[in-house]
Amino acid sequence: MKFSAAHFTIFNATERERLHGHNFTVEVDIHARMLGNGMCFDYGIYKDRIVALCRELNEWTILPTRSKYLRIEEAGEHVHAHFNGQCIPFLRGDVLLLPIENATLEEFAYWFLQRLCEDRDALRAHAIAAIEVRVFSGPGQSAGRRMELD
Repeated sequence: MKFSAAHFTIFNATERERLHGHNFTVEVDIHARMLGNGMCFDYGIYKDRIVALCRELNEWTILPTRSKYLRIEEAGEHVHAHFNGQCIPFLRGDVLLLPIENATLEEFAYWFLQRLCEDRDALRAHAIAAIEVRVFSGPGQSAGRRMELD
């Protein structure tokens, strides 16, 4: 499963990457108890959810709304990202504001994980014990997050 998006990573109050893009790949490991029929559950349910989440991120410029170093200002058809005295303008129609701290693989993985774990009743019904999400920006370059469930 994959999505393509533009972003820049913020390193500290004065340093950031230049705007660039990736074809990101998403892998999800779901750990669950086996059912009596030789399977855990219909994995197609979660595959469809992951594909839908990838579509939410696909072909956007992603800006983090929870960064302590970036201030976002929406002004009509534009979004201005203020960083270290710079004002970086974007067209509103090109920007996805995500409730994350930084536009990093770690934060993207955590965003997927949080969204996949929203329906705790469904997770319990499928006897899911843990979910791990790994997001790749290229071959051999990835970060992941894992959540153990009750």
